[in-house]
Amino acid sequence: MTLAPTATLMAAAVARRGAVPSFNVISLEHAEAIVAGADLAGVGVLLQLSENAVRYHGGLRPMVAACRELAACARSPIGIHLDHFESAALIDEAISLGPRSGSGFGLGSLMVDASTEPYEQNVALTASAVARGHAAGYWIEAELGEVGGKDGAHAPGARTDPLEASRFVSATGVDGLAVAVGSSHAMTEQTASLDLDLIARLADAVSVPLVLHGSSGVPDAVLRGAIAAGIRKVNVGTGLNVAFTAEVRAVLAAQPNLTDPRRYLAPARDRVSELVAHLCEVIAGQ
Repeated sequence: MTLAPTATLMAAAVARRGAVPSFNVISLEHAEAIVAGADLAGVGVLLQLSENAVRYHGGLRPMVAACRELAACARSPIGIHLDHFESAALIDEAISLGPRSGSGFGLGSLMVDASTEPYEQNVALTASAVARGHAAGYWIEAELGEVGGKDGAHAPGARTDPLEASRFVSATGVDGLAVAVGSSHAMTEQTASLDLDLIARLADAVSVPLVLHGSSGVPDAVLRGAIAAGIRKVNVGTGLNVAFTAEVRAVLAAQPNLTDPRRYLAPARDRVSELVAHLCEVIAGQ
C-alpha cells in the first residue's frame, strides 16, 4: 500500500459522513502500533507528528521517514499529518518538503497553529501558511481560538462561534478547522461532554471539514454522536499514551528484573494496536 494523501482520506470521510481516525505518534512503537491497529480494523488513518514530537526526535526527518516506510508496508491507507506546528522555521521546513517538492518525503497535511495569537494575527499567519502550503500540495488545518490543555479553546466552557468560524475559513482558505466544542487535550479519563448541537451548527456554517482535538477524553458513544453531527477528523493522542504506559508498568511490576526494553515495549505496542483498532471502528464506523 502506498501513502494515502490526507485530502483523499478526508474526501472519502466527507462522502460517507464519517471521520478520519488520526493518531499522534511519539515513538517508533507508537507508529508501529497505529499502523498495526489500522490494519486490524481495515481502516485508513493518519499518523500525526506534533511539533513537540518533532523536537523530541531532533528534527522533522527521522520520524517522518519512519512513518513513511511503515505506511508503505501497511495494508490500509495511511497518511502523514504534521500537528500543531507553531514555529515559523518548522512550518517553512515542512512546506519545503511538501508533496509537490519532489522530495518524496510522504507528508500530506499540516496543521498551522496560530491560535494563541489575537484573531487578526491568527488570520494573517494562517492565510500566509495556507497559500504557501497549497502551492506545496498540502491539505491545511488550522484552529480558531486556543485548544484546551494549552490554555484555550477546548478548556471547559470554551466554544467556537459559528459566525466567527465561517469568517475565519473564508479569510484564510483552510481545508479543515479545529473547533472548540467541549473536549480538552491531555484528558486521561473519558469524561468529556461535547456540545453536539454546536457541532451541527458549525458544520452548517463552514464549508470545510471539522476537526475534533482532545478526543481521548470523549466516551465512544459521544464520539459517534459528534461524527453524526459533523466532525470529520478525530485526533487521539493521550489515550494511546495511557494504554502504553499502563502496560509497561504492569510488565515491569510483574518482572522487576527485566532489562531488555523489547520485553516491555512489545506488550505496550500490542495494547496500543488493540486500542487503535477499537477506535478505528468507533470513528470510521466500520
